[in-house]
Amino acid sequence: MGIDVARVEKFRKMEVDGQSLKRLIDAGLTWLRTNQQIVNSLNVFPVPDGDTGTNMVLTLQAAWNEVKDSGTRNLGEMAAMVSKGALMGARGNSGVITSQILRGFSRGVHEKATLDKETLVKAFGEARDTAYKGVVRPVEGTILTVIKEVAIATESALGSAQDTIEILEVAVKAADEAVKNTPELLPVLKQAGVVDSGGKGLFFILEGMLRHVYGESLETPTMAVQPLSTMDLQGAMEEVEEGQDYEVVVDFVPSGELNLESFYGKLEVMGTSIQVGEGEGMYRMHIHVPTEKRYEPIDYIMGIGTVTKVAIENLMAQMDDIQKSSQLQFTPVEPGQIAVVVVSPGTGLSRIFASLGVAAIVPGGQTMNPSTQDILSSFENLPTDKVIILPNNKNIILAANQAKEVTVKQVAVVPTRTVPQGLTAMLSLIPDGDLETVAEKMTKAIATVKTGEITVATRTVEIDGVKVKDGQVIALLDGKLVVSAETVEQGMLDLLEKADAADHELVTLFHGEGMTHAEANRMKDVIGQKYPNLEIEVQEGGQPHYQFLISIE
Repeated sequence: MGIDVARVEKFRKMEVDGQSLKRLIDAGLTWLRTNQQIVNSLNVFPVPDGDTGTNMVLTLQAAWNEVKDSGTRNLGEMAAMVSKGALMGARGNSGVITSQILRGFSRGVHEKATLDKETLVKAFGEARDTAYKGVVRPVEGTILTVIKEVAIATESALGSAQDTIEILEVAVKAADEAVKNTPELLPVLKQAGVVDSGGKGLFFILEGMLRHVYGESLETPTMAVQPLSTMDLQGAMEEVEEGQDYEVVVDFVPSGELNLESFYGKLEVMGTSIQVGEGEGMYRMHIHVPTEKRYEPIDYIMGIGTVTKVAIENLMAQMDDIQKSSQLQFTPVEPGQIAVVVVSPGTGLSRIFASLGVAAIVPGGQTMNPSTQDILSSFENLPTDKVIILPNNKNIILAANQAKEVTVKQVAVVPTRTVPQGLTAMLSLIPDGDLETVAEKMTKAIATVKTGEITVATRTVEIDGVKVKDGQVIALLDGKLVVSAETVEQGMLDLLEKADAADHELVTLFHGEGMTHAEANRMKDVIGQKYPNLEIEVQEGGQPHYQFLISIE
């Protein structure tokens, strides 16, 4: 579909007011959601938890939810509501920075009833400045660079551009070029053979707005097939829509070449939360559908290929199970005491945190980063004004700090980047102690533990001298890729050697949801044979995608 010239000319004559901005936000969100899996697939490390696209979609969705029913025509008022929604809904580093970009944009159009080209350029400049100020150590080659290049390009184009549409065109082109250049600024991107995921997400938001002006489709993705191993079907549970009662997953081999545009078009009539993955010629389709349509995807796919496996789950029953499993006994907190809030990626880990005295748990982690609002809600109603947050993931620290900024309570964020760090920090909790003193002790304590992670690679790549093939077992040590192996056992032993396990006293294995107790205990015995002087414990973690999280102390 080409540019609708008559539509563009109509836009040129329109005043861009609050309602116009609302439609642009909707368009940016729709196009980002359409290409969500592209952004998710741009992981630096070949691990099955790419979530940047999901984080940015949910952040922008929160902004949309804030304004979707608003009838205000005032541009400044609408932008302020967009900023507020994004702030509270921000998830992950990419989502938090997106919220800061929208916050700066709002500042740039403050007290403006409508948008002209000068105001738009000013808003992009404010978006850049606010985003950079929101990050303690800005890194180039990221979403920050993309918004910076957008601001520079639009400032340069102000004198020659006729109107806001031309400024938006310049912004989209600048974002596209900046994204393509991110590997030249951030060596780890070049090693991995990807562009920056957050920057790509911002490009899609801006491009979606321009496509709306042009009258182009926002529903057909530029590409939406992801490796099977990266499909986050658990994460899709976060987006269950009303009326979508069943989850249908179909594995199939198409009879001929799969026409993605037609395939998506047929599925969109049936349901929502559509994902498509591919691996070695086999495809996996995921969709949420109402009860009366639960067999339609299967019948349709049988007509275009050979079905090899089908799974149908009642979503409401799954949600009930999740809610029941999340019922934990927390340590009561008295007024004036310190309450600790932790982010936990698995039910087993949540039980361990509860036993150590946490006051509240926020579900989430690598595969689903909680929002600022999620973190805030976890402690706002606790009967104390002293709170410590343990994010337990590097991609949640910014959201935790943002929650700290929007509450009247005294909050300290201890920058735990892993679950083992969070568990170690909990051992320094003194409920009746001084908030700053306890937080400082926790921060010092996290330096005493090393963290290992065992998972399966999602693509072939070489990073930091480690060659990885798609489907191999890989191990990360304190966030760095250090090992590739053919088996979990070999990956574990190689990881422990890299971590100098012989010089430590205790190794704790937290096994994931796909790992049996028997296999985890067998792994304990294998490690014990190689390290007879090492104390080894096995705990159920319940985390997705990662066979083991390992604490080395």
